[in-house]
Amino acid sequence: MDECGLKHQRQDVGEYFADLYPSVRTHRTRNKSTGTMHFPPRYPWSNFPPVSIHSPESAVKKHPLYNASKSGDPEAAFRLVSELVSPSVTKSLIDRYATELPILVSAHALESSGVNAIPAALAELLEEKTGFESDTDVVQTNVVSHTGASGIHRIAHQAMFTGTIIRNRNYLLVDDFVGQGGTLANLRGYILDKGGRVVAATVLTGKPYSATICLESQTLQRLRDKHGKNLESWWPDKFGHSLDCLTESEARYLEKIESFESIRYRIAQAEQS
Repeated sequence: MDECGLKHQRQDVGEYFADLYPSVRTHRTRNKSTGTMHFPPRYPWSNFPPVSIHSPESAVKKHPLYNASKSGDPEAAFRLVSELVSPSVTKSLIDRYATELPILVSAHALESSGVNAIPAALAELLEEKTGFESDTDVVQTNVVSHTGASGIHRIAHQAMFTGTIIRNRNYLLVDDFVGQGGTLANLRGYILDKGGRVVAATVLTGKPYSATICLESQTLQRLRDKHGKNLESWWPDKFGHSLDCLTESEARYLEKIESFESIRYRIAQAEQS
């Protein structure tokens, strides 16, 4: 079997996911029978460990196979991750989580250019190297177009997921990139909501400061001090979760915005894009 003679060769992943899960282009959906809104579930972080990053962002995004991988070419994606996955990071995942027997679950993100093949390829390669089981059932159900997007666009357009979760099993999240961490937060929330447990997350690349995904108490307090009760009461109605479910990078981003009114206006504008 050659290096790409793996599970992802069985069919074109772009066509497969497009057929099974038609795009839902908003971050929330309405139940037609009840009229109620559905939000991506999130939970407080409870000392979640830093995200393990395999390679520098420049090495990944300047790689000649990067664009093809992001657009859904599984062979390109597997070659990409094979070249850039870190042996030391992989070893640390084995050392820290082997006794947890986690299931590797990747985002299978839908991009405007196709299904991003990098997360699935990374999960598959890590399955080979770690011996951890890999999930192939959980998928993202909407197009959020986070690649290259602004921080406010990422917050306004939340990833949603579907698929089978095994209750009381441990999961290790896998994605191609961590920026604000919203996709990982929502994938974690989906798994917890279905009765699973999430022990850690790993990505191919991301900025080093984004590795701290767990919201720090002092950051949350600064956010509350700046934007007050208006933000605290409005946020759950808008996004379905409290401020303590934000990622560290999301909270820092919102803290920098001049006022609550500006946050609300910018999110409303981003929802239209």
